[in-house]
Amino acid sequence: MRKICILYIIVTVTIFMPELFAAERPQTIIFTIDLKKEIGSTTWIYIQKGFEQAKESNANAILIHMNTYGGEVLYADSIRTKILNSKLPVYVFVDNNAASAGALIAIACDKIFMRPGSSIGAATVVNQNAERMPDKYQSYMRATMRATAEAHGKDTIVNGNDTTYQWKRNPLIAEAMVDDRTVIPNIIDSGKTLTFTAQEAIKYGYCDGLAENMEEVVEKQLNFSSYKIIAYEPSVWDNLKGYLMNGVFQSFLIMFIIGGIYFELQTPGIGFPLGLAITAALLYFAPLYIDGLAANWEILMFIIGLVLLGLELFVIPGFGIAGISGIILIMAGLILSLVNNVVFDFEKVQSGAVGEALLTVTAGMGLAFGMIIYLSNKIGTKGIFRKMALNTTMETKEGYIGVSMTELKLVGKTGIAATVLRPSGKVSINGVSYDAVSDQSFIEKGTAVRVIRYETGQIYVEEIK
Repeated sequence: MRKICILYIIVTVTIFMPELFAAERPQTIIFTIDLKKEIGSTTWIYIQKGFEQAKESNANAILIHMNTYGGEVLYADSIRTKILNSKLPVYVFVDNNAASAGALIAIACDKIFMRPGSSIGAATVVNQNAERMPDKYQSYMRATMRATAEAHGKDTIVNGNDTTYQWKRNPLIAEAMVDDRTVIPNIIDSGKTLTFTAQEAIKYGYCDGLAENMEEVVEKQLNFSSYKIIAYEPSVWDNLKGYLMNGVFQSFLIMFIIGGIYFELQTPGIGFPLGLAITAALLYFAPLYIDGLAANWEILMFIIGLVLLGLELFVIPGFGIAGISGIILIMAGLILSLVNNVVFDFEKVQSGAVGEALLTVTAGMGLAFGMIIYLSNKIGTKGIFRKMALNTTMETKEGYIGVSMTELKLVGKTGIAATVLRPSGKVSINGVSYDAVSDQSFIEKGTAVRVIRYETGQIYVEEIK
C-alpha cells in the first residue's frame, strides 16, 4: 500500500509540476546593436563597445539592427573588418535600408535577414555633394566588396557524380553594387548600379530570410526557442566622443589650435585667441586620451613642439632647427594621438589608420592657414572684425607722440664726442651726456660734433671739420 501511494505522488507531481524534474535548459544570449544612423565615428564606437559587451555577457551571437543610407567608407571598412574577425557569429536585420557603406557591413555578416520592402546595394563611392568620386576610389571599393563576399566561401553541390562549388555570395554581384559598368546576365545591365529588393536578395543569395522584427529573426529564422536579448545602450559619453572623434570635427579643432596660437602671438597680452586654442586642444586630446589612443608622451611631444616654435619666433633669430623641429613634433603629436600604436609599435594599427590621421591633421593645418590669410585681410576692415584692430592714424600735429621730443631742441647745437662713435656712442652737449649715432662711419673721442637731426628718439651727429 505504501509503495502504491509513493508511486501515485511521483506520477502526480511529474504530470502537474514537470519543471521540478526537467533539466534546466541553457538560454541562448543574443546581443543586439543598433546601426540606425550615418556610418561614421559614432557607429564605429557602437560596434567596438557592443562587441566588447557581448563578450563580457557571454553572448552566443550578435544581431545588428540596421537602417542606414551609408556613410564614411573608412569607418565602414573598420566595422567590416571587426565583423569578419569576430569569433561570435554576427547576423544583421535590414530594417528598410542597407545602402552604400551599410551594404558593405551587411555583406560582412554571417547571415542577412531583411524586412519585406527593404533594399540593399548602391555602394558607389560619392563625396559630400553626392558626386561620384574618381575611379581609384571606386576600384578600392569594388575590391573591398568582392573580398567581403568571397570571405564567406563556397557551397559544395553534389549532383549525381558531378560536384560543383558555388559562391555563397557571388562576388560579381557585390562588385555590381559599386560599378555601373559591371554586367551580370539576367541580373543587371551595364550603366546601372545594382540594388536588390528583399525578394531579389533572397533569389540571388544576398538574403537568408524575411522577418518583420528582431524577435521574428531570432525565433523563426535562427530557430532559438529559449533566448535572452541584451541590447547595447550607448551612453551620453559614447555619443559625445563619437562626435568629437569625427575626422571633419578634428580637422576644425586643429584649425582653431593653430589659428588661435598664431593670432595670440600677433596681439599683446593674453586674450580670446589663446583661450580658443586651449579649448580646442582639450577637445582634441581629451577623448583620445580617455579612449587610450593618445599617450602622455604624444601629448608632451605636441607641447614641446609648441615651445620650440615659440623659441624660434621670439628668442632665436631667423628660422632654423628649432622651428623645423617644433613643426615636426607638433604634427607627430597630433597624428600619433589618432592611431592605436604602442610607442612605436604599429602592429595593431589598422590599415589606412595612419593615412586617415595624416589626412585629418594636414586638412586641419590647411584650414588654419586659410583662416589666417582670410582673417588677416578682414580684421579691422569690415563686419564683426572691424573693431578688432586699431585703424586710427595718430598724427604728431594732433599731439600724439611715441617718444620724448625733448631732444628735438638739440638740432643745430654743437658738442664733443664723449666716446668713440662706431657709429653709435655718447656725445656731450652743454655738459650733458646723450646717446648719439654718427652720420658718418667713425668719429674719434674728443672730436667736435654738431647735431644734424633727431629721428625716432635718436640723435644723429656729424664731425665739425
